Amino acid sequence: MALLPAPDLRRAVAEIEEMGFGTIWIGESFGREPLAACAIVLAATTRVTVATGIANIWVRDAMAMMNGGRTLAEAWPNRFVLGIGVSHARLVDARGHHYERPLTTMRAFLDEMEKVPYRAPEPNPPAPLVLAALGPKMLQLARERAAGAHPYFVPVEHTLQARGILGPDRLLAPEHAVVFARTREAARPTGDIYMRTYLGLPNYRQNLVRLGWSEDELTPPGSDRAFDALVAWGDDQEIAAKVRRHYEAGASHVAVNVLTPAPDRAPTADLRRLAPLLLDSGPRNSVGR
Repeated sequence: MALLPAPDLRRAVAEIEEMGFGTIWIGESFGREPLAACAIVLAATTRVTVATGIANIWVRDAMAMMNGGRTLAEAWPNRFVLGIGVSHARLVDARGHHYERPLTTMRAFLDEMEKVPYRAPEPNPPAPLVLAALGPKMLQLARERAAGAHPYFVPVEHTLQARGILGPDRLLAPEHAVVFARTREAARPTGDIYMRTYLGLPNYRQNLVRLGWSEDELTPPGSDRAFDALVAWGDDQEIAAKVRRHYEAGASHVAVNVLTPAPDRAPTADLRRLAPLLLDSGPRNSVGR
């Protein structure tokens, strides 16, 4: 949905809210600025939670990040979650910044956020803060300093490991990609674009290696086994069952990322098919990107 014109985006998110999804996650790449995009979505809806998934700490300082989040949380109480992350060296360097020591940088950034002054009315309650966390040390930091974690491009075994590190009381909101296709052969043309993108980023690939995947299986666009672990496909019931495995592994909710051949089309028809099969889990279900 990131590429939709603003009027189409407003209509799409209002429809997604009407379906009953609990959260809409807004990513950051080379499209809309995520905090501004959250304001568009919040203004177009009345109940759904809107979260940055994620806002990049290298491209805005602690004051811009913290006070941007405060602004949204005060204007829309109980409806905004501030998700922040270190992104990836290639993406950070391309924007003129220098990516180094991500864990140390994130810890220092959190320290700076806690000191940021704010003269406007304080949000009540404050926006929850979640970290984009893959490795054990970043997950530990999310447990110690945040409300939880939003891992991206992760299989179910990562969710199980992450819940063990975060403990029982922290939010765990993994993303899981979905392609509405009944066979792997039909799913791969669309899914392989996603696989090539994220297997080409070292942070994601190294996370999978840490989980026991071989480099051969992770050569873009990845083996069939890797594809099946990271992209849900099949009939509607099979897709829903694959998403629910994250709940069984300890997810608080799952950010469903519907992949389509045309990224400038809102996947509302696909989400409407999936909603009745997932919403028995309550408002924990969410929509990503």
